Amino acid sequence: MASHTVSIVGSGHTKFGRLDALTLEDLIVSATREALADAKIDASEIDAVYLGHFNSGMVPDGFASSLVHQASPDLRFKPATRCENACASGAAALFAGMAAIQAGQAEVVLVVGAEKMTSNSTEDVTRALAGAGYQNSEQERALSFPQVFAIAAQAYTERYQDPMSAMAAIASKNHHNALANPLAHMHRALSVEACNTVSDKNPMIAPPLRLSDCSLITDGAAAVVLVSAARAKQFQKEVAIRATAHVSDLLPMSARDFLAFEGPQKAMAQALQQAGITTADLDFAEVHDCFTIAELLIYEALGLAPKGQGHRVLDDGTVMRGGALPVNLSGGLKAKGHPVGATGVSMHAISFRQLTGQAGEMQIDAPELGLVFNMGGTGVANYASVLQAKRA
Repeated sequence: MASHTVSIVGSGHTKFGRLDALTLEDLIVSATREALADAKIDASEIDAVYLGHFNSGMVPDGFASSLVHQASPDLRFKPATRCENACASGAAALFAGMAAIQAGQAEVVLVVGAEKMTSNSTEDVTRALAGAGYQNSEQERALSFPQVFAIAAQAYTERYQDPMSAMAAIASKNHHNALANPLAHMHRALSVEACNTVSDKNPMIAPPLRLSDCSLITDGAAAVVLVSAARAKQFQKEVAIRATAHVSDLLPMSARDFLAFEGPQKAMAQALQQAGITTADLDFAEVHDCFTIAELLIYEALGLAPKGQGHRVLDDGTVMRGGALPVNLSGGLKAKGHPVGATGVSMHAISFRQLTGQAGEMQIDAPELGLVFNMGGTGVANYASVLQAKRA
């Protein structure tokens, strides 16, 4: 068994959705205060703060790291750093917080992820997110992320088989799971048939991707309190971060085989190997379904099915609630929502609650091990974590 050096001892999580009345600062402050209260720790005990926040022009707050200090006077003068790695900014902040503890520079770290997106038009958000693509290629620079993942779906059809039915099943699964998550952006059951049919309610966004294949533009924040393994003994609730891996790949899509998803595959394999486990040992996974084709590729990158056969784990129920490895019990980015900088922290906060029996209607029976996979870009920034319940 791999030894661990850092634990999660508290979490905070705002509602995800269109939160018109709340600013980025409001979201950060709310998640921070809840995480500190959940850990039963005073703000004065925090040694360092890391904020995951993408922005890319979506809000005017270009210097957001110290907005966390508004949560408590006792946070004033604590070192705060913003971390940005596209849609994996949240995981980047969490890994930075872990590194500070592992280096002996801190014992207690607050990690917050936040994004305010819905005050922009869909076109403006699409343009902002596209900035995470390769800008030194005229062809790639012209692509939105729906168009990028549409290319993946088209390539999948050409190399393997038509993935659209499997993608519809993923969308339906995650919408169903979100019904049990009161924090999710969308609480709307969608049948596989509805997701697999182009209609007025499910229009084509970037052929062959339909609206139901795309994650939501969302506001929200999440936070976790990290402590050293030794310090964790003082807390009522603890989840060990048993293993982590961060793998970065080339930015130009033209330099990679998109469908191979090598960055995600390497990150998840390294985390599992470091933890000394296989996928058979996992009780659940929260993964980066920015588009339904991404979740399908993640199944294959994780080794749940051979390349081109990801549909099998949908057909046999493996990844469904009640299956051998339920994926995205929270509703995933598809239905929980995808406030970019918050996503990686949200995954860890939700998994912490799952492993400490606090997941409410999302709760499964006595989980011991969970996998988190947060991705930036087209498999460019890849962060995988194995979390383990620590029971008295």
